[in-house]
Order: sequence, then structure tokens, then C-alpha cells
Amino acid sequence: MSQLRFTTLVEAPLTVAFDVARSLGRPWPRPLREVVSERPWRDVYGASLGEGRRLVHTREFAATGDGTRVHEQVEWHTGLPGVLGGLVDQTVLRRRVVRAMRAHLDAYSVAAARRALDVVQVVGAALVDDRRRVLVAQRGSGPLAGLWEFPGGKVERGESDLSALVRECQEELAVGIVPQAFLGEVPLDGVVAGGVPGASTLRVWWGRITAGELVAHEHSEVRWLRADELEDLDWIPADRPLLPAVRALLATL
Repeated sequence: MSQLRFTTLVEAPLTVAFDVARSLGRPWPRPLREVVSERPWRDVYGASLGEGRRLVHTREFAATGDGTRVHEQVEWHTGLPGVLGGLVDQTVLRRRVVRAMRAHLDAYSVAAARRALDVVQVVGAALVDDRRRVLVAQRGSGPLAGLWEFPGGKVERGESDLSALVRECQEELAVGIVPQAFLGEVPLDGVVAGGVPGASTLRVWWGRITAGELVAHEHSEVRWLRADELEDLDWIPADRPLLPAVRALLATL
């Protein structure tokens, strides 16, 4: 099998990047059959084209602080024997694959960034102190009242993720923060602020408090906890998958 790999960074959360990729399909003249689909992390499509010819197209989606990095791998077999197969591969097929994928990825990046503008995004902050503790907050109202989370909230239209994170911490906790590295992203079930079901994600950075005194404006309680204390709390479903990343962070500081 011959193989080529492509990587592109799209300015969109995981769910948007995955859904737009699916809606655009693949740049091949014949339809491929779905083999694997793990939204929003990975999908694999393939086809047998007859006479020994095969094509497999794999995509993997990874969250970063700048958006979603999409790794694509295209594998094919010409079905032709020996030297003839190698000649056709190098002089014809490989060039066609590269040309088709470049045009496809350009269109994909634009479409994903445009779709992301219509999705309500949620951000969170794992605020860490100099004693290797992280700040956690307890919901005070609503259907998730009593459960614990990392502070944060919705990104307003035209606002960057990090600007929203700083604003939310000021509004919720009366503190100024400086975001540090990106920690991870979790798909959110259901509707967020009237948006499309399942389109939003929670994107979390760690950071430090640089100004102000903690005041729980919107939570019933806030606590500073060590890594080994995090599992003892009842977490909202979106935040629990981030605990391994938070524990790993605290171990390195």
C-alpha cells in the first residue's frame, strides 16, 4: 500500500471540525464506505475499487489551544504488479492525491472556521496556586446545583476564548487571571444557549490568579484542593474527563 499524510489546523472546536469534515466528504471520484466513526475523534472510510485496487482514508482530530488539528492519512493500492505499479503510483496517482487533498483541505479550513462562528463555545479555567492546589467551584443553582466544576462560562460572539476566560473569572470570582497552557477539550451533550444539540465543547486552560481577592459571586462554595482530593467530589459530567490532565499538571509544578 502507498501512503501519504496531511495535517491541517482549523479554527474550530472538535465537534465542528468533525461535523464539517463529514459533511464535505472526501475528494475522491468514488464514494467510500464508513469503517469507523468515533465522533469527534476519528473516522475511517475505505473502498475496494476492483481489480486489486483499494483506497483507505483515515482522519484523526486533536484539540489544541489554537483549534483542532486534523491528521489525515490516505492509503491506496494500484492493483498493478511490480515495476508497473510503482511507476503508475509515482508518476500519476501520488500527484493526483496531493492535488486533490490540498484543494479539499483549503475548502475544509474555511468552512470549519465559518461554521464555528455560529456555535456557542464554553471555556473553563483550572486556576493553580503556589502550593500545587487547584481551585474548584460548586454550582449554586440550576439542574446541576451541588456539583463541582472549574470556573468559566460561555464565549460571547466576537470574543476570543482566552478573553472570555479572563472575563468570566472576573465576573464569577472577582479575580484577575493570566491563562497559561491549554489542558483539554470535552464535547458537551445537549443544547448550549439555544445552539445546535451537541455542537459545543468545553475548552479548558490552566492559569494563575494575579489580582483581586476570591469572592464566589455565582457559586455556593469555592475550594483549593490537592490532586489527590479531586476524585472525592461530585463533578459535573463535562469537567470530570479533565481530571487526569489537571492531576498531571499539578504533579509537574
